[in-house]
Amino acid sequence: MKNLPSVTVIIPCLNEKDFIGNCLDSVIANDYPKDVLEVLVIDGISKDGTREILQEYAEKYPFVSMLENHKSITPAALNVGVRHAKGEIIVRMDAHSTYEGSYISKCVRYLDEYKADNVGGIWVTVARNGSLIAKAITISLSHTFGVGNAYYRVGRPKEPMWVDTVPFGCYRKDIFNKVGFFDETVPRNEDIEFNARLRKSGGKILLVPDIAINYYARTDLKQFIRHNFDNGLKVTYPFNLHRMIFSWRHLIPFIFVVSLFVSLGVWWLSCPFGVTCLMGLSMFLSIVGVYLLVNSYFSVKVAIREKDLKILFLVPVVFALLHLSYGTGSVCGLLKCLFRRRNDSQVV
Repeated sequence: MKNLPSVTVIIPCLNEKDFIGNCLDSVIANDYPKDVLEVLVIDGISKDGTREILQEYAEKYPFVSMLENHKSITPAALNVGVRHAKGEIIVRMDAHSTYEGSYISKCVRYLDEYKADNVGGIWVTVARNGSLIAKAITISLSHTFGVGNAYYRVGRPKEPMWVDTVPFGCYRKDIFNKVGFFDETVPRNEDIEFNARLRKSGGKILLVPDIAINYYARTDLKQFIRHNFDNGLKVTYPFNLHRMIFSWRHLIPFIFVVSLFVSLGVWWLSCPFGVTCLMGLSMFLSIVGVYLLVNSYFSVKVAIREKDLKILFLVPVVFALLHLSYGTGSVCGLLKCLFRRRNDSQVV
């Protein structure tokens, strides 16, 4: 393992006392030589005891440091990390995850071997506890019906493949001089935005199935709904403002929710006109009916695969909550963008 490039791991962090220790332990246990490794945890001024944990790690391990992110948003933390990084290669990680022992070395190897500009691995969604709800949420976030055709979530390709995005990512530091830093006006989905710019500039993104990330998903229904709403919001809002390139999988929940709203609107507005009213109602019921059939089909398959009849009654609900919260967030993001543009035009 001679002549290895220096690596900086950057980890955005905010109120992660329950996860940051396991995350750092997995990074420290990696087989990459510590004399060419630095770990920067960029904390958003946590209030839950996270900072005390980080200070303990920094005192114990000389290659671990804590930096501050006063803006408390992920892209700002990433930019702080990139600017302070001493490594030739930057590996972005997440505090909610743990990493296999060869994660860093594999990322570096594939980055060089394939001449890629960004390398990432398979995202293995892990429940935070053993509850049935946690299991259903985990299934929904790693199923094609739940999250679409994102290969890093649901695919298991046999060989490395070129894709539009990967979770987190491993980059050469000089790519940021070419593409720019993470967009701090996009407080969520900043990796999708950055990867869109990377591909637009001619960069290539490699998904490697031999690299695994254990991601601990939110398993409280309220947090789950809120998180997906925010993800949906940040799809259409920056999409309109920055002309970002998204996959259709990000817009399907938006189309689904809009179709529900439109059919309900036609039904309500046309009720005085008799036949037209029935057309609106038929449209709404058809959309709901088709969705329920498809949802039920995949939920039954999941229950058979898991050999768990109880999950059959919960997974359809979680699938629906995922799609409705994400799609509603996307609708709100578009409306927010339209109102902003209207206000900007009035100011001018």
